[in-house]
Amino acid sequence: MIKSSRKKLVLVGNGMAGVRAIEHLLKLAPDTYEITIFGAEPHPNYNRIMLSSVLAGGTDLSEIVINDYEWYKNHNITLYTGHKIESIDTENKVVRSDLGVEAAYDELILATGSDPFMLPLPGADKEGVIAFRDIKDCQIMMETAKSYKKAVVIGGGLLGLEAARGLLHLGMDVSVVHISEYIMERQLDREAAVMLQKELEAQGMKFLLTKQSEAILGKKRVKSLLFADGSTAEADLIVMAVGIRPNTALAKKSGITVNRGIVVNDYMETNIPGVYAIGECAEHRGIAYGLVAPLYEQGAVLAKKLAGVETQGYEGSVTSTKLKVSGVDVFSGGQYEEPAGSRALRYQDEIGGVYKKLVIREDKLIGAVLFGDTADGAQLFSLIKSGESIQGKERALLLGLPDDAVKSSPTARLDAMADDEIICGCNGVSKGAIAEAITSGGCTSVGQIKACTKASASCGGCKPLVEGLLELYAGDAAVKVKEGICGCTTLSRDEIVAEIKRMELKSVKEVMNVLEWNNEEGCSKCRPSLNYYLGMLWPEEYVDEKESRITNERFHANIQKDGTYSVVPRIYGGVTSPAELKKIAEVAEKFDVPLVKFTGGQRLDLLGIKKEDLPKIWEELDMPSGHAYGKTLRTVKTCVGSTFCRFGTQDSIAMGIRLEKEFERLNTPAKVKLAVSGCPRNCAEATIKDFGVVAIDGGWELHVGGNGGVHVRATDLLCVVKTEDEVVEWASAFLQYYRENAGWNERTSTWVERVGLDSIKKALEEREERLALQERIQTALSVTTDPWKEIVSNKKLRKNFEPISRTETVYQEG
Repeated sequence: MIKSSRKKLVLVGNGMAGVRAIEHLLKLAPDTYEITIFGAEPHPNYNRIMLSSVLAGGTDLSEIVINDYEWYKNHNITLYTGHKIESIDTENKVVRSDLGVEAAYDELILATGSDPFMLPLPGADKEGVIAFRDIKDCQIMMETAKSYKKAVVIGGGLLGLEAARGLLHLGMDVSVVHISEYIMERQLDREAAVMLQKELEAQGMKFLLTKQSEAILGKKRVKSLLFADGSTAEADLIVMAVGIRPNTALAKKSGITVNRGIVVNDYMETNIPGVYAIGECAEHRGIAYGLVAPLYEQGAVLAKKLAGVETQGYEGSVTSTKLKVSGVDVFSGGQYEEPAGSRALRYQDEIGGVYKKLVIREDKLIGAVLFGDTADGAQLFSLIKSGESIQGKERALLLGLPDDAVKSSPTARLDAMADDEIICGCNGVSKGAIAEAITSGGCTSVGQIKACTKASASCGGCKPLVEGLLELYAGDAAVKVKEGICGCTTLSRDEIVAEIKRMELKSVKEVMNVLEWNNEEGCSKCRPSLNYYLGMLWPEEYVDEKESRITNERFHANIQKDGTYSVVPRIYGGVTSPAELKKIAEVAEKFDVPLVKFTGGQRLDLLGIKKEDLPKIWEELDMPSGHAYGKTLRTVKTCVGSTFCRFGTQDSIAMGIRLEKEFERLNTPAKVKLAVSGCPRNCAEATIKDFGVVAIDGGWELHVGGNGGVHVRATDLLCVVKTEDEVVEWASAFLQYYRENAGWNERTSTWVERVGLDSIKKALEEREERLALQERIQTALSVTTDPWKEIVSNKKLRKNFEPISRTETVYQEG
């Protein structure tokens, strides 16, 4: 028997840091080692950063796997999953697992990661108290959400907010408990944290700040969380996300020096020859890193060391965090807390939801915080690391203005980046690594770059930068590969709609089956969109699939941050009567409605209503639903026009009421708001609405594509007409053309910019085509019913609002 000349390398820990080091080593010295890997979890190497996406239902385990079983096989790696190493014999160089497997080594890498810190509270051992660290925790949360309603997350850091977001998407009532005065204090300053909290509260998340947990109450299963001030929070599930601790037990038991983590030098060597440590379990120069980029940097150094390649040792990392928390972009890097001797520059736009802060010392950038707009994060982090002077450039950097060297070209900006700049934070991929993959590795598409470097393989936030680098280095050789509406399919919106038409597909399940969805159950992105497309194409035949609707549309009311709902009855054109007002007031008094408010669309909003009271309130009101919760026509705002105003040129009230009655209950790709102003003074703000009508002498101006929300957009003038009938004709044609051509969840403002006003004008210029579109929209409207009245009169539907455990999958709007 010929003995192998290859050395034996054993890796303890099948996580991201350890396996990344092995990937580097295989490229540098593919034939040097016989590699054996032990992993405690029963899974191949997966991306722990993406667990929140699994929890939210957007992805499953197969989509977050970094290296599947085939990869280990192809590289002749012996993999033991579900094996926990119990002992290391450092004298004889042997490791032993809890399942009795022994493996000899010449070189040993410890990448045991970290363990979630569980608060030692009385009752912490009760059923329903878990951490948020691995796939198993995700599975427990998803199962719990099927039978229970209230969840409490202890910890307002990044991990806690990710857990809360996932639970919110599962339909649970979620409260985040945090001991500090503001959330994410390790990544953000107070101003950015407050803005983030407001965004998350708008999504339904609740916060209990400056609260110290005292005990977990309940018999066998958790019932509530007791705080030091004597107050309690009701809970069916408690998730502890208060931090992590390096997993050092194995090293300590084996005689390896341990402090907070396993102590290593610049080459990741422990005090025992031939034993190395990297990742969250390692402590380098007194620091144990918990972010992925430093761990990958450690792995790159260790791989070169093991391959015999000369390398500079690991000198520590300046850390940055670029992430998307529940759809909100956040970046922080360096020293953002204004240390002594520094000064800070700030820019804050509450309306636009943007906050920027630069921390400067001795004319050098030492820290930065970005909220809402993180496009300059990579450039700022590069300046933090390089330590170059920014004197005279402070204002331009704060406001994101181009300097003379970079101008405004995104490609030039990428070209000016340093090669060691991290492009993909999830996988620690630098600009230089991507450039090499393109220039030397022959990658000509984002998909190939993803396969080669793993850049953009996780959250996808860096994809625009990867595309820019591809354009920069590949030029005309770059191949653009289309991506589907979600990870379940490669088909675009237009392709899906075309296939539904061609094959006359009539159900969500049928579409996913026939069009070969990767995930046979779909996800929170594609199911609601398919439900809309089918209803739009086959209004008279398709039966709306309630389970594919977002939460607000399923309960026909807007869910609020405290778990209650708001009710907005339909008030046509904003015009009401004493009798109608009296009815609303009596209902509000009868059901102890906490708040009655006039909305920005001239409607009355009854806020703070319990779910079980919704049908009773709708019954007592006996008014149509205002559809303030759905992707439908919301309101038609009006001014008094010629009825009373001395400047009014047309009857805007009558026109507004006619339009609202014409299009109420209309399902659209995204919410739609209309307004009618009685004169060019535009008191009804018609020029920031999806469809705005402005009265002029002898006619009406018709405006389209406006938005008064976060991204304000003034309308474009579509045309000028003379009669009210023409207003309805053009409004019908425009709305139906939008319904048939926009993507699901695409506002008219975005759609008009994407397709261009000229293309819309051309599509609507022939009256014959406008009348055909009007006929189709009337067909769609003819089969709609008022959901409030339907639920009030249907005992089976009313049962859905009774206070019982929820068992259905809930899709929350993202």
